[in-house]
Amino acid sequence: MMLFDVKNIMAHVLAKLNDQENTKLNAFLRNKIKDLETDRRELVGVFGKTGAGKTSLINAVIEEKKLLPLGDVDACTSVMIKVEANMCNTKYEAHIEFITRKEWKDELWSIKHYLEVTTNEDDDYQNVAEKLSALYGEEWKEKSSEELVNPKYFREIPEFLEATKKILSCETAKELSAQMIKYTRTDSNPGGENSIKRWYWPLVKCVTVKVPHNNFLQHITLVDLPGNGDRNKIRDTIWKRIVRDCSTVWIVTEMNRAASEQESWEILKSISSHLGNGGECRYIHFICTKSDVIEDSTDHSADLEAKILTRNNIAKEVVRKEFEKLHKFKKHFSDDSFQVYTVSSNEFLKTKVLSAENTEIPKLQDFLQNLNDSHSETLNYVSGAHGILSLIHGASLEKQPGRNKELCEKLERDIALQLDPVQKAMEKAYQVFETCLREGVEKSISSCEKKLHNFLFPRGNKEGYHGTLKSVVKNGGVYKPKKGKQINLNMKLSSFLTDSIDEEFRKTFLNERNCGPFNGVIDKFSLDTENLMEKYKDVKLQLIFLQTEEERIKKKLNKRIRDQKKIMYNSLTKTIEKSMQECYKTAAGYSGPNMMEKIRKTLSRHVHRSKGTMFAKAKNAMLNHLLSLRVEILKTMKDTLNNSIDLSLRTDGQAIPDVSAELAEVKKIYKNLKNSSN
Repeated sequence: MMLFDVKNIMAHVLAKLNDQENTKLNAFLRNKIKDLETDRRELVGVFGKTGAGKTSLINAVIEEKKLLPLGDVDACTSVMIKVEANMCNTKYEAHIEFITRKEWKDELWSIKHYLEVTTNEDDDYQNVAEKLSALYGEEWKEKSSEELVNPKYFREIPEFLEATKKILSCETAKELSAQMIKYTRTDSNPGGENSIKRWYWPLVKCVTVKVPHNNFLQHITLVDLPGNGDRNKIRDTIWKRIVRDCSTVWIVTEMNRAASEQESWEILKSISSHLGNGGECRYIHFICTKSDVIEDSTDHSADLEAKILTRNNIAKEVVRKEFEKLHKFKKHFSDDSFQVYTVSSNEFLKTKVLSAENTEIPKLQDFLQNLNDSHSETLNYVSGAHGILSLIHGASLEKQPGRNKELCEKLERDIALQLDPVQKAMEKAYQVFETCLREGVEKSISSCEKKLHNFLFPRGNKEGYHGTLKSVVKNGGVYKPKKGKQINLNMKLSSFLTDSIDEEFRKTFLNERNCGPFNGVIDKFSLDTENLMEKYKDVKLQLIFLQTEEERIKKKLNKRIRDQKKIMYNSLTKTIEKSMQECYKTAAGYSGPNMMEKIRKTLSRHVHRSKGTMFAKAKNAMLNHLLSLRVEILKTMKDTLNNSIDLSLRTDGQAIPDVSAELAEVKKIYKNLKNSSN
């Protein structure tokens, strides 16, 4: 309510400014008010194999039992589903985003070309057949790729043809669930959904479900994600972006397989670099579902709850011990990041044996609530509004001649002094990474061919490996089989580089928000405006604005660094991927009896010839990112603060509206907010 009130006040002030003469100061103020609007949400990624209970967990946590469609044991969610609050109306909505018609046409052409050279026993063939049969029934077998993009197949979804979102809007969660099932799930039981003739999930990029009146989702988006990537290239790109943006990850597995279920641990290992150094994840929660189930138990006495709780505590310890074995994973995360929960969605929604508290769903709800509360959108907005209104009101007051000049000169000197440690910290980081990467390049050159040989000639059962290798080169070095983890040859080749910087990278770019990047040097930057207010009382309001502006720019730059560090870290693999593309293209063109040998020779020859330059290029690409970031941070801080000083202390307040009443109201709200947060 406070945020809503202040936004209304600032909209009123903006209207006042629009009615005034268009001076440089007025234009600056209007831009500042528009910049207050941010909708940054905390992303919680939910991973787990089919049947682990992800959907039931999400439904239980947000207390919407019938929201996300539940299926039988063979059904699975086929697309990414985001769940967030509906802040616009009281309806349950699903916003469905499709791939483009051109993307589908290109995929169909690629599929048809692939089907000409494969057998129906191939793992990929089964995946392709499932996808095409969902959308076209059996017709796809007799049609060309051109015929399959005929608009008649998409009459029910004109939005696909028009490249717009489809929005489903319902009064109840149950109604929405029934309507969106064809866009989100595979048809595990063709006879079970008689009313559905076509399943549109192959065309869907992402579905965003919006839930009304939900406090847990105010600043949070829950994302139901496929385990470790998507076989569709477009969806896989979105998957990577979302995973890298997650601040929290829930790995969901069944209680009775918590420690032994390899797929859950493989998911955790395969996404570790995307979450840690290549992302911004702060919390990893391992969630064991169906905690109320004890096999072969017919006991329904009061003792059963005690038995369940004892078993659950043992399971937690076993899972923690498994986590301790993930040495490479722990390069990206501290022990404090990892928590284990044993939950029962069924018992929480309908108590039989366990109390609500012992289902541990309330613990997850408390976590989401804390994540919501720590999300500082309201305080940031109100603080910014208070600063802007202080500047507007201060600009209209009389000033003492000469005092502003003295203050401006002092502030400009202080900016230069305060930026010096920022520059030194970033220069030091550059030197550290240059040393680490130099060693990484040497290790890559000496060991990459052995790493490639182990990939090309795997140990153990090699049946069907020719198909896997063909798929890897056909897809630019990355392949996601229907079962098992994603194969990424580019990551394997760049692993010596990433390993060389992992430890230092984590120290430099901590994901924990309470300690900023580069040892918190940006957070330590201060113009000491609090003390200046005592000496320069006549411009106290302008100094309040500069104080809020300083805080705003520091938050903005910390976020910018967080976004850029993902690009920086992932540039190592990206550069290797780019260097390998011509080689992959050549290898993908081979077929016939000697195909496997030709692919191996082509990859081996290319890596041997390129290793002297390929890894050095990757090193230089990352260091150039870091250098550009340093220039950007220093320039942004200097220019923004100098511009704010110039406009707040050197510009007269002509054509400025009276905002004294608005300032008094916002000041009161700001004071209450600060007191409650303290």
